[in-house]
Amino acid sequence: MKTALMVLLGVTVVAVLLVQFFAIKRDQNAALNYPPLGQLIDVGGVTVHAVQMGEGPDVVLLHGASGNTRDFSFAFADMLKDRYRVTMLDRPGMGWSEQIDPAHKRAFSTAHASPRDQARLLKAATDQLGVTNPIVLGHSFGGIVGYAWALEFDDLAGFVSVAGVANPWPGDLGWTYRVNGSAWGGGLAVPLLSAFVPQAYVETTLASIFEPQSAPQGYLEHVGAALSLRRHSMRANARQVNWLRPYVVDMSTQYGQINKPVEIVHGDADTIVPLAVHSAKVPGQIDGANVTVLPGVGHMPQHTNPDDVIAAIDRVATRAGLR
Repeated sequence: MKTALMVLLGVTVVAVLLVQFFAIKRDQNAALNYPPLGQLIDVGGVTVHAVQMGEGPDVVLLHGASGNTRDFSFAFADMLKDRYRVTMLDRPGMGWSEQIDPAHKRAFSTAHASPRDQARLLKAATDQLGVTNPIVLGHSFGGIVGYAWALEFDDLAGFVSVAGVANPWPGDLGWTYRVNGSAWGGGLAVPLLSAFVPQAYVETTLASIFEPQSAPQGYLEHVGAALSLRRHSMRANARQVNWLRPYVVDMSTQYGQINKPVEIVHGDADTIVPLAVHSAKVPGQIDGANVTVLPGVGHMPQHTNPDDVIAAIDRVATRAGLR
């Protein structure tokens, strides 16, 4: 019995070491193949990755879950830069931005950055970059960070939500977030997934995010899914999403405090952040909030319907007196 236990222990140790070896290799390859596109700035000891381009009134772009600045730099930012100065930011733990607190970096933990934590960090980063009175745009998870930004700070021109999280949802988010967002899942399951998740799974996941539309040609190669599959990014994303709902419950009761122009663009075929659960309720919560519903459109309007999103930005600019 003792010999069998020793053999089992030895096999377990070897298996763990192999998983970590392959996960580290994937981390290193992701960093090599998808380096920072912009500048890495120190914000109170936390590194934040920011990409800036263009001239004009400031627009800040906040990406969604599992994303990074490459989502916007694929095409959307180029459509804005002739009329706006665009600042794209990696949210904490994603892309090339660090986690806010050392506790957030621990493998066996559930510690994470709340939407308000993220808004405060990213606002401080834009202050260092000279951004003034910005239009803040948030996609998906970036939407709730944008609402937090509008609640935390008054010096913004307005807010644009694109398929953004806004209100509490019924039920849970599925077993993957429950497992990976847990302390033991972060320590054990995440390295395993990071090391061995196949390309076919990445492609299937991407297709589901864009449904019923399709991802633009070249998007997967540009966006750097490998960055999101690094262990620290998977943990950051899983924890931020898995533990998000209580923050949304609390924040949604305070939306009446937002007195800036709010424009929302949301597809009625979005099954990831459903229109009826999230954006459709906001006009009753924020005076003057306007929702543009895109018939038959899924979760990625910034790629499938960029003109509608740009029109929403322009409306906020007009309402705020920037144009």
